[in-house]
Amino acid sequence: MISPRLAHAISIAAYAHRNQIRKATSIPYICHPYSVMVIAQSCTCDEDVFIAALLHDVLEDAAEEYSEHEMLNDFGPRVVSIVKEVTKDSSLSMWQERADSYLTHLETASHEALIVCLADKTHNLMSMVADYEAVGDALWARFNAGKDRQLWWYSSVWDVLERRLGKDFPGVADYARLLSMFAKA
Repeated sequence: MISPRLAHAISIAAYAHRNQIRKATSIPYICHPYSVMVIAQSCTCDEDVFIAALLHDVLEDAAEEYSEHEMLNDFGPRVVSIVKEVTKDSSLSMWQERADSYLTHLETASHEALIVCLADKTHNLMSMVADYEAVGDALWARFNAGKDRQLWWYSSVWDVLERRLGKDFPGVADYARLLSMFAKA
């Protein structure tokens, strides 16, 4: 059953990302946050985590459509906190700086933020593995960082998630399997 609060979050995510598509595809962007929420549902029953999963890219990619203040009013400080914990620091201009900052933050991030991160990166890996099967090496031109740096990134996130959540946490084995497939791409 979808609660009115979760239904509201789905509507907001769809609205905020309405003009976006997944990188170098024709896939509506909302498919990503919705998938992240579904993956998070295999890890927890916490509705705030589901909502944060739906809204995890809003402050980073669509803050002009839905502000932190609006999120706070609609869903409260816990959801905002989780979303902010998984939002990359846009004040850092270089990809490597943003990646390093994110990884440093993951070391102390809340359990809830780790779940959203796990779900987000799992869906990204799922998408990249599928896209690689469809377009081959042309995939790497879509990203600011090439295959080697992408592999470093997802491996580094894996190191933190596996250590902090534990290898038996739901979804961690799926991430490891996808990372292995990605490394072979």
